[in-house]
Amino acid sequence: MRHVSLREFRIRGSKALQQVRTGETALLVGQNGPAYFLVPILGNVVQQDRELRRAMAKASLREGWRLAESADDISDKEIGEEIAQARGSRRLRKAG
Repeated sequence: MRHVSLREFRIRGSKALQQVRTGETALLVGQNGPAYFLVPILGNVVQQDRELRRAMAKASLREGWRLAESADDISDKEIGEEIAQARGSRRLRKAG
C-alpha cells in the first residue's frame, strides 16, 4: 500500500498517484494521520460498490454493539431517571 500526502494529492492530483502501481490501494495521509483509502476498481463496479457498502454497514453495526455492551452496567432505574430528565427538559423548552 502506497502512502500519499493529502497536501500532495490536493496540489498535484493524478501526478501524485502516478507512483501508485495499478491495482494497488493508496492511503492518503494528512497531518493528523491517515485520512482516506483510495481503492482501485477492478471488474464489476456495481458489485464492488455493494461489497464496500456492506463492509461499512457491518463496521457500523459492530461499533453500535460495542457501545450497547458497554451500557450493560446501567440499571433500569438509572435508565428511567435519564428518560424522565430528558422529557422534563423537553417540556421546559416547549413551554419557554
